[in-house]
Amino acid sequence: MLFCTALILPVCDARGQGGMSDRTGTVAKISGANQQMLDKLKVERERGITVKAQTVSMLHRQNDKTFLLNLIDTPGHVDFSWEVARSLAACQGALLLIDASQGVQAQTISVGMLALEKNITIIPVLNKIDLPAADPDRVAAQIESTFGIGADEILTASAKTGVGVDKILRAIVDRIPPPTGDVDAELKALLFDSSYDRYRGVISLLSIQSGRIRKGEKIFLHHTQKKYDVVDIGVLHPEETPTGMLQAGQVGYLACNMKNSNEAQIGDTVFRVGESKHDPLPGFQPTKAMVFAGVYPIDSNDFPKLEESIKRLTLTDRSVTIQRESSTALGQGCRLGFLGTLHMDVFRQRLEDEYDQQILITYPTVPFKIIDNKGKEVIISNPSDFPDPADFSGKIQEVQEPMVKATIILPHEYLGGMMELCSNHRAENIEHSYLDTSGDQPRVLMTTRMPLAEIVTDFFDLLKKTTSGFASFDYEDIGYQRSDMVRINFLLNGRPIDSLSIVVHRSNALHVGRVWTKKLREVVPKQQFEVAIQAAIGKQVLARETLSAFRKDVTAGLYGGHYERKLKVLEKQKAGKKLMKRIGNIELPQEAFYDMLRTNKPSNKA
Repeated sequence: MLFCTALILPVCDARGQGGMSDRTGTVAKISGANQQMLDKLKVERERGITVKAQTVSMLHRQNDKTFLLNLIDTPGHVDFSWEVARSLAACQGALLLIDASQGVQAQTISVGMLALEKNITIIPVLNKIDLPAADPDRVAAQIESTFGIGADEILTASAKTGVGVDKILRAIVDRIPPPTGDVDAELKALLFDSSYDRYRGVISLLSIQSGRIRKGEKIFLHHTQKKYDVVDIGVLHPEETPTGMLQAGQVGYLACNMKNSNEAQIGDTVFRVGESKHDPLPGFQPTKAMVFAGVYPIDSNDFPKLEESIKRLTLTDRSVTIQRESSTALGQGCRLGFLGTLHMDVFRQRLEDEYDQQILITYPTVPFKIIDNKGKEVIISNPSDFPDPADFSGKIQEVQEPMVKATIILPHEYLGGMMELCSNHRAENIEHSYLDTSGDQPRVLMTTRMPLAEIVTDFFDLLKKTTSGFASFDYEDIGYQRSDMVRINFLLNGRPIDSLSIVVHRSNALHVGRVWTKKLREVVPKQQFEVAIQAAIGKQVLARETLSAFRKDVTAGLYGGHYERKLKVLEKQKAGKKLMKRIGNIELPQEAFYDMLRTNKPSNKA
């Protein structure tokens, strides 16, 4: 049996995953509306996107030979690029699926270039050619100009009707080189993914680079140097199918009674106990959180349950970072790090769907690099840890914020509005070129440098509004850059609300302060005394709103008598209000926090 491992990069394509699995007999032919075989999560089926890479092995008969094809279905969105990066380490080739009706998107360029950097074979496939809006010739020209791939190498197919699927299977066998590992050599396997089973512990996904591994053998992992007994091993076909052995060229699962998920480090190398050569395989870059947010339970008594749910969910999403934090207003919670805003939203929905959690998420923020006068660098992800203005003159040398290289593809008619939008969000070095000039609406490729902090606010919403939903957007991290960032504190009668502190660029601080104080005035409950709502940078007040006092009629129960009797009660109320204003502690209820964070963002003027 011959082996071949390929990667599916489904860019802007979420329909008909059963095409190749139907043709190879891996699953029975699918009927009905839902044909998302490898999209197993509820959030994937509801949104029509892939958020978790899935592996499947299938047998294909060609030229009187049987080939074992190991395919990994990966996400296409930038927030899940780490899923693509670690899957590339286990593959020899990639299928680049492109919607024939939408053409090359920003995500297409991102994942395509990532595959080219790994020097693996790319087979471009134009899917959905059965749609009335499909234009394969135009899209093929875009691929040729973007990636330098000739039109004769581009395949066309329809996973829904089955047209062209046989050509894809033949191209995988003919174009993608088979694995080169020696079956008789010592065991060396790459751990590229993992999941958790409550009965068997951690289930590891392995790509066997050399040698073979059998059930009952003893293995150890290079990173932890811990030893385990193999209790179950097999391939995903598409469900777990025990085989008793995996050998060089295969991709499969392994269960070894590993109870702690931290022991299964993504990118680690698996060896057999007793063999001599223990040089680890070259790994890949670990995940780096780019967006942080605080997660709190609606009911503070539910925190232990929420924390346990987060830990269980991160067993299947290893790219999320966890750190405990507490707030005087919201109680105990966790500060989580995500790869992007979509990743954060998907994680929130999975917590609600799979673990029935009712949560409150603070607005997203990005990590900032603080450099002191001695040159020491500290990464800060929580706005409450950001230094005060007084520290910049004596302790802090500079603040740096993360920058990204943004790629936007849009119709020509929206170019002017898009350039203005990028400029309003502090974009630099805006450049553009034409992907094609055919048709009534030529498509433009824009590239620019932008602060990541501008993207995680309202940029996506404004981008869709500016381009009527026809633009695609992608970005990649390009490091840190010096910037004039400040922390805005929001105060009620002089007392700061720690959970609402935000870090923004100084040029946008006044606008954000005014917007947020007006919103706070709407959600803060009225008191029996006047409440001052302020936005401030250190001791400098940027904006102020005043919440008028709630009037209580203390004379309502007084009937008859002299006027001085009522006046005495009113004077007593007046003195009480002064005392309450001086020592009164205003608590912002969680309902107000929920309303504030759900409907408001630290937006720019646009």
